[in-house]
Amino acid sequence: MKIFAVIDTNVIVSALLAKTTDTPPAQVLMHLLNGDFVPVFSDDILIEYLQVLKRKHKYVFEDAYVEELVWAIKQRGIEMTPTGIHEGVKDEKDYVFYEVAIAKEDTYLVTGNLKHFPQNPIVVSPKEFLKLF
Repeated sequence: MKIFAVIDTNVIVSALLAKTTDTPPAQVLMHLLNGDFVPVFSDDILIEYLQVLKRKHKYVFEDAYVEELVWAIKQRGIEMTPTGIHEGVKDEKDYVFYEVAIAKEDTYLVTGNLKHFPQNPIVVSPKEFLKLF
């Protein structure tokens, strides 16, 4: 059974900032890179990943590494068109993540900000998502 998931930017940032690989966000990223689940994305999500991860005043991630990571997500994943349905999403910047997650049936939205999204079984924390493996 394939697992599909939209990964919120905050999970990737937390994974890259983690000092060890045993944190839930770091483990989610490792599962992604190992091909254990299929990332689901849109162009807007990939653009946000690049913009956020390349903020030099905030993070120290190498541009080449960020680009390679986003390329890996694109190569391993499925691109979906956002549905336009974002009822219950509190932050406008989060609309696209929810819209893409509900565009593909049986897709999880993995986020560290559960309170930004409606209570929905597809919206899970990194720790909850790891229980699938």
